[in-house]
Amino acid sequence: MKFKIGLIRGDGIGPEIVNEAKKVLDSVSGKYGHSFEYEDILMGGCSIDVYGVPLTDEAIEAARASDAVLMGSIGGNTSTSPWYKLPPEKRPEAGLLKIRKALGLFANLRPSKLYKELSSACPLRKEAAEKGFDMLIMRELTGGLYFGERYTKETDGVRTAVDTLSYNEDEIRRIAIKAFEVAGKRRKKVTSIDKANVLDSSRLWRAVTEEVAKDYPDIALEHMLVDNAAMQLVKEPAQFDVILTENMFGDILSDEAAEITGSIGMLPSASLNETRFGLYEPSGGSAPDIAGQNIANPIATILSASMMLRYSFDLTEEADRVDNAVQAVLSKGIRTGDIWSEGCERVSTSEMGDAVCEEI
Repeated sequence: MKFKIGLIRGDGIGPEIVNEAKKVLDSVSGKYGHSFEYEDILMGGCSIDVYGVPLTDEAIEAARASDAVLMGSIGGNTSTSPWYKLPPEKRPEAGLLKIRKALGLFANLRPSKLYKELSSACPLRKEAAEKGFDMLIMRELTGGLYFGERYTKETDGVRTAVDTLSYNEDEIRRIAIKAFEVAGKRRKKVTSIDKANVLDSSRLWRAVTEEVAKDYPDIALEHMLVDNAAMQLVKEPAQFDVILTENMFGDILSDEAAEITGSIGMLPSASLNETRFGLYEPSGGSAPDIAGQNIANPIATILSASMMLRYSFDLTEEADRVDNAVQAVLSKGIRTGDIWSEGCERVSTSEMGDAVCEEI
């Protein structure tokens, strides 16, 4: 089969980790006889350097013309980079919000799995780490506080900032449907996160989610307030299967879920629209302090490529092969520095990519 893949290498460690994911995809194509065509697309600080904006209309069209997009990391050091002297709408991360909205990427899937080989790196108490966990956070990505009306004004010498949190039932329903569909292929449980004891938007979220649940009688639904969810993630993460939540809560909880795996360098993500199109990226940042040193962990980006094979290309066997290759590499004790422990083999970014390709 033939697919066109847009590559957003991005900033910081982005180009290094995308190169390794591309290497893995090329190994898959060679193994199964597929054809992957790549087109480089600029977004983030690298686009600012060339065009003065984090994302051009031409870049959006190039992404739209692809079957899927694989992205590295966006942004730089917020205290030293000249990009962060620009107005907010022209900074690197503004490109992320723009491309998500332009391509209708409303569903963000963030798996969080603790591999048994990495249980020693988990910061949780031993009993929780030994149980392990394998959850997926389904985060609504194009609504809520991040996309609502915002302004700052001064009245009688007092500055006031306003950010608006708004959701309509259609936005909630479509992300809830995605969550139940994914849960049906996993352990058949959805935990919907809200703040329904305080927020009107959360009360609507809960009501619509319960309406959707009626169409999936074989899937268990529970509701949990966001503050309790934050506690339960560090107390007993094994209880979760699919976590469904709105934009800001999902942003916070997915980073917490990333940390308890031992390294954010292990966590992939997918952002999907209502078709098979998706944008796939690691959950971590651009790590400018280690950029260009060939020491970043590329596994999150490699697993993001696996999600692309699974969700956008419907190549389940190929995705399983990539996932199993990562598992095999970890079982052999091969580690980048962020997940290294005594007795393991410490490797570079490119060596980790080579090791996964060898398993494929």
